[in-house]
Amino acid sequence: MIERITIENFKSLKKVDICLGALNLFIGTNASGKSNFFDALRLLQGIGNGFTVSEILDGKPKSATSEVWDGIRGGTAKACFANGASGGDITISVSGKRADRSWQSWEYVISFSAAEGRVTGEKLKVGHNIFDSAPVTKNLPADPVFEVRYFGGAQGKPPHLKFERSRPVLGQFAKGNGKWKKGDAELAQEVATLLANTQRVDPHPSELRNYSQAHQIQRMGEHGENFAALVKTLCQDAKAKDAYLTWLRQLRPAEVEDVGTLSGAVGEPLFMLKEGGKEFPAPVLSDGTLRFAAIAAAFFQPDMPGIMTIEEIENGIHASRVRLLMELLRSRAKTGKPQIMATTHSPIVLAWLKEPEYRTTFFCKRDESTGESKICPLHEIPHFAEVVKKQPISDLFAEGWLEAAI
Repeated sequence: MIERITIENFKSLKKVDICLGALNLFIGTNASGKSNFFDALRLLQGIGNGFTVSEILDGKPKSATSEVWDGIRGGTAKACFANGASGGDITISVSGKRADRSWQSWEYVISFSAAEGRVTGEKLKVGHNIFDSAPVTKNLPADPVFEVRYFGGAQGKPPHLKFERSRPVLGQFAKGNGKWKKGDAELAQEVATLLANTQRVDPHPSELRNYSQAHQIQRMGEHGENFAALVKTLCQDAKAKDAYLTWLRQLRPAEVEDVGTLSGAVGEPLFMLKEGGKEFPAPVLSDGTLRFAAIAAAFFQPDMPGIMTIEEIENGIHASRVRLLMELLRSRAKTGKPQIMATTHSPIVLAWLKEPEYRTTFFCKRDESTGESKICPLHEIPHFAEVVKKQPISDLFAEGWLEAAI
């Protein structure tokens, strides 16, 4: 899990430094910086996948070894703060604790030039320092390689290692080549896997109404591709199906008797709910029912991501069922995987927050004169603790008090 993230000079995020939890909500007006924060997470995902700086920002076509990578919104041209007017490198730092060894912390820092498509600084620490470019004084823009100091060598002066300059060192180091310890390469791979194992969940009802191309899958696509195939997989595990069905029964006003799939001409699955002895296939279900069913299914995937991002979680969900949605997110976050990052524009969502969640609910505001986005946890907003005792947080949000207080 990522416990802290610092972002500098990326899009509207000139300098953001926040601590994260298992469940993180981002609120604010349109164009306040929420999506730019999610783009930073996607940038980290590209680093974990081992792509070059240019591929991460501008996209990558499908190859024999990787799927299509859509890149970051705006690409290289819009990557830097104020469209590059401030100049300088983009820097992202993330840190946390290893899931299997709670006592061992990790930290990863990368700086890069978006315009030149090259890494300018990088550091990895997992319990101990593994590599760092800071001690190397000769990494110049024209150099054909990028050097880092490796701290796992023999006693004496740590050796310098050379890497491709257009690609983050993390993925190259994780592959290992005999010049550094296998154990250090494995630690680098753990961090790379954590960053890469991010899933965006943005289900489109039009996609959810389709027959799935696959018959069974471990994880559905970000827009709900192969949703029915995932449900078919879940239904083969009695425990997973029962847990999933419990959430669906709370959503629908009529009693949901069962959940499953119908078969097409060649056995391709189609999502179905059973109520009153009748089967209701996906094409006749409402957008809100399908969207909730897809989000709920994502939390029971056999191949669960480390980080899950969901934008505008309330989309298509009736106001009376928003509490159910929050309970779903809260309950799944308690399991420790995935770490949830979600945005919302709904005051009703905020009405169901619990006080400890104020620390990981972040208000985003963009300065109209500078274009800089500020991201502030609710509990750090001046006078918030006193005011929220007198007036519901949903009212503070809807009336613009939060925006005025920052």
